[in-house]
Amino acid sequence: MTIREQIEQREAAFLNAHACSSSDPVMTKRLREEAACPYRTAFQRDRDRILHSNSFRRLKRKTQVFLSPVGDHYRTRLTHTLEVAQVARTIARAMGLNEDLTEAIALGHDLGHSPFGHAGEAVLNRICPHGYRHYEQSVRVTDLIEKKGRGLNLTHAVRNGILCHTNMTADTLEGNIVRTADKIAYINHDIDDAVRAGLLAEEELPQDAIRILGRTKTERITAMVGSVIAHGYESIAMLPEVQEAHDLLHGFMYENVYHNQTAKGEEKKATMLLETLYEHFRKFPEQMPEEYRNIAAETDIDRAVCDYISGMSDGYAVDLYSELFVPKFWK
Repeated sequence: MTIREQIEQREAAFLNAHACSSSDPVMTKRLREEAACPYRTAFQRDRDRILHSNSFRRLKRKTQVFLSPVGDHYRTRLTHTLEVAQVARTIARAMGLNEDLTEAIALGHDLGHSPFGHAGEAVLNRICPHGYRHYEQSVRVTDLIEKKGRGLNLTHAVRNGILCHTNMTADTLEGNIVRTADKIAYINHDIDDAVRAGLLAEEELPQDAIRILGRTKTERITAMVGSVIAHGYESIAMLPEVQEAHDLLHGFMYENVYHNQTAKGEEKKATMLLETLYEHFRKFPEQMPEEYRNIAAETDIDRAVCDYISGMSDGYAVDLYSELFVPKFWK
């Protein structure tokens, strides 16, 4: 018996009956068949492929809320992803679900996110005829873009969880845990970053929500996580009172932070930058890397340009714009 088979055997003994098994032939089906690993389960293998991917590393230079903030302690898309994975694993472990599958989905859920956060997503969705939604793009990254077009060849359960992490019901409870963990992580770390930036003070948070969830980040995350666990398996969600408090906080953040001109002051420039890059590469596709030229030949130029630009980090997009359009002084 291989080590992988021993792990699968242990899973059968200790995982909840509602969990997704690492040996489930439907959920572990890949786009292309390949031999099983002797040491890792299918979901552990997916997690490792995501962790070692180029698109995962680029998340460290992609905006979360504050566009390229000055300061080491603000969240990036990478630190957000790690916080989602931690929250999701805690819930999965407490409910006896598959922690490896949960972690793989969480680590991969934002691989296709655009530069400049949701502002970048909005502009690409507007100018690309195919539209752009980061959860769909994340699956394109894992299927068609990573490894110079070969993709990561992930399992169905992981791909489905990534696709459904924003607003759809996943095929597994683990996938639905990630969708909820994403909401828990970002509302709390966005509050933390907004307080650090001086956009709001802790005492300004809606007191009806704070009374239920707690005054500190730790108290609020613990309350939300505990409420998901208490809600049970019927559907992965927070208890009604806690969900209502979360929604109150979310509305407050939209009004005071997500649309705050200080936090979003550079978004017009970011929009112009992405529009300019998009039109440039539509006119000069030969300047894109080979894998994106191949996408253009197989599908069309808009699909390829959107794939290329959405994969850029904030810093890379700014540097590329400067190289293409800002004159250099002659020496």
